Amino acid sequence: MLRQRLNDELKAAMKSRDQRATSALRLILAALKDRDIAARDRGITNGIDEPEIIDMLQKMVRQRQESIAMYQKAARQELVEQEQGEIVIIERFLPKKMSEPETAAAIAGVISELGASSIKDMGRVMAALKERYAGRMDFAKVGQQVKQKLG
Repeated sequence: MLRQRLNDELKAAMKSRDQRATSALRLILAALKDRDIAARDRGITNGIDEPEIIDMLQKMVRQRQESIAMYQKAARQELVEQEQGEIVIIERFLPKKMSEPETAAAIAGVISELGASSIKDMGRVMAALKERYAGRMDFAKVGQQVKQKLG
């Protein structure tokens, strides 16, 4: 479904002559095709599934955020704006992020459900969170919060 939505958005962007969206969507689809080809080694012939696509999109957003920081240091405002525009386009395909209270509640719920009590249980907690909330949480921040609760 997400794959089809990406293709449909590309067609719409091309029809409306939206250069920025067309460029960003082509980058996304090229990265997706690369991932599909790499997945063939693992025996996946139909292309990667939606959670992997979401993970790819999140990595693309993080890469652009890192680029923005570098461009700001170099005073390259036009490149900052280009990267920000691409982030906006990519984020249209990501699930809505959870708020801080929602994230804290989800972490507490999983910890109590699994009966996690020490830092040794962190792997199980993180795996459960990633399975249930893929694409909706920033797992770098969540890892720190889980560590605090279990530590």
